[in-house]
Amino acid sequence: MSTGVELPQLTPKDFASDQEVRWCPRCGDYSILAQMKKVLPTLNIPRENIVFVSGIGCSSRFPYYMATYGMHTIHGRAPAVATGLKIARPDLQVWVITGDGDSLSIGGNHFMHMIRRNVNLKVVLFNNQIYGLTKGQYSPTSPKGQKTKSTPYGSLDAPLTPLSVAIGAGASFVARSVDVDIQHLCMVLERAAHHHGTALVEVYQDCNVFNNGAFEFASKKGTKEENCIYLEHGKPLIFGVNRDKGIRLNNLGQPEVVELGKGVSEDDLLFHDEYADDPSLAFLLANMRHPISPEPMGVLRAVERPTYDEAVNQQVADVTNKFGAGNLNDLFNSGDTWDVT
Repeated sequence: MSTGVELPQLTPKDFASDQEVRWCPRCGDYSILAQMKKVLPTLNIPRENIVFVSGIGCSSRFPYYMATYGMHTIHGRAPAVATGLKIARPDLQVWVITGDGDSLSIGGNHFMHMIRRNVNLKVVLFNNQIYGLTKGQYSPTSPKGQKTKSTPYGSLDAPLTPLSVAIGAGASFVARSVDVDIQHLCMVLERAAHHHGTALVEVYQDCNVFNNGAFEFASKKGTKEENCIYLEHGKPLIFGVNRDKGIRLNNLGQPEVVELGKGVSEDDLLFHDEYADDPSLAFLLANMRHPISPEPMGVLRAVERPTYDEAVNQQVADVTNKFGAGNLNDLFNSGDTWDVT
């Protein structure tokens, strides 16, 4: 999205508000905030045309720390508020900032319908697999068996996979990154910013107070190479420190890990296609989870389809052209009315 007008060159500092950033020391949120400030100046969008809408949670303090417009709404309802804003002001770039508890528990319904409608919003889901703001209860993404303040003997719930939920709802753009993988996170956020439609970015974010090290497998150098596959469109799924392992489909159509050079070549591997109309590949990738298999990082799916906000505004324009501008007085006095004396 670009205004097409030459603007003064902004810098990351221009997007920093005067508010003191109040997250716990070493929280992964700091890195996400820093990368967002790097990406926004590249978009050539005036700061007054950017809005951050958040729900409730540690991540939802985000709008306070951006020198843009912002709304701190209520638990789980950021997608609804952002949808209304985008319909009313289609000229704005609207970001939704949310967490795994905010968007997948009380906000699950709004999250799902925002995605199926394909509202032209950019959504950053901070996933730390815990409720941090309320001091350490288990969340919808917490692993089964995890001991927390609300599950002292271990969680009995099967965790949700946010990207699987999104793809099941017909998401046009889904991606995943890690808070401390700075270059990769910047790339993914920039891709989301340019996508036309709902762009969901799940960020693995370390809560070093209540769930420290949950994503070490995907962030620690020398370890992440063995546990993650970095997706590139049109490229085979290869991973490993020595890039000597890959993913191919077995006879049942299920992904399996193979070693290259032992009767297996790159041509035998599964190739990534982020533009595929069929969401099956993206759904398969979303369900590859550590420690059973390496986890995909990057853009899983990026397809174009009509957006809800544009359809609403077009419908309003078509009806107005056909019937003329509405009149509230006529509306109030139409249909069945009664005079009360």
